[in-house]
Amino acid sequence: MIRYEPAIDLDAITAIDVHVHIEVDHHGHSSLPDDLRDAAAKYFSTDGPNPDLDGVAAYYRERRMAAVVFTVDARTNFGHAPISSADIAEGAARNNDVLIPFGSVDPLSPTAVDDARRLIEDHGVRGFKFHPTVQGFDPSDPAYSPLYETLQDAGVVALFHTGQTGIGAGLPGGRGLLLGLSNPMLLDPVAARFPELQIIMAHPSVPWQDEALSVATHKHNTWIDLSGWSPKYFPESLVRAANSYLKNRVLFGSDFPLLTPDRWMRDAETAGSFKPEVMPGILKDNAVRLLGLAG
Repeated sequence: MIRYEPAIDLDAITAIDVHVHIEVDHHGHSSLPDDLRDAAAKYFSTDGPNPDLDGVAAYYRERRMAAVVFTVDARTNFGHAPISSADIAEGAARNNDVLIPFGSVDPLSPTAVDDARRLIEDHGVRGFKFHPTVQGFDPSDPAYSPLYETLQDAGVVALFHTGQTGIGAGLPGGRGLLLGLSNPMLLDPVAARFPELQIIMAHPSVPWQDEALSVATHKHNTWIDLSGWSPKYFPESLVRAANSYLKNRVLFGSDFPLLTPDRWMRDAETAGSFKPEVMPGILKDNAVRLLGLAG
């Protein structure tokens, strides 16, 4: 077992993509059950690359970018074995010049706290990805406080999906998945109870963008990543916040492979939404500070 330690040359990279999914492992196992995988592909009209972890590393290395990589452990809600977060961490250790591993644990599992502690201590993950809608849990429920306390004590980041999701879209009843669990306002009590826990609210939080901005304005241990949407379609309120009062806590993310960093960068330039002086922070500097990569 190799424990992850970063070896990223910050001067050599142009950006840090904080939202990159590993959707298939080296055995060909998918992160989603077949019906959800097929429905998501239809919803997102994906026809781009879907490489395994080493392929993701090569993809980002070619672009002189670093990437935060993760999967989502929803074994209880889906009855489907997840991709191994330990394997992701080990793969990131092989590619520590460009990859930063986040773990994922199933909050509904009785071993979630032990699983998280093991990923931190044995494998060196730098954060954890949660998807309340997919994992089927209310993140504001105090039942998950021991898990958050473990993350806070370890100084690792908690990244939560917020807003609309394409997972389950078009299936009967949305496959039973509840969108309301990904309302960013449910993260407000988490940020209040755990003020040292750094929380990323992923994506433009449509239809709750104002809620996300409210939480981020009030709780300075919260951040927003810009993944999952083309910058051409960002809500005006989000763009205004990123250009001004939240400019130090907004992060570049693509949602690869569903949205590529090439598309994000191209559309951001075309849209011209972000002020030139805030772009270095969004693309790299804010993530360097959040992830403690400067030493």
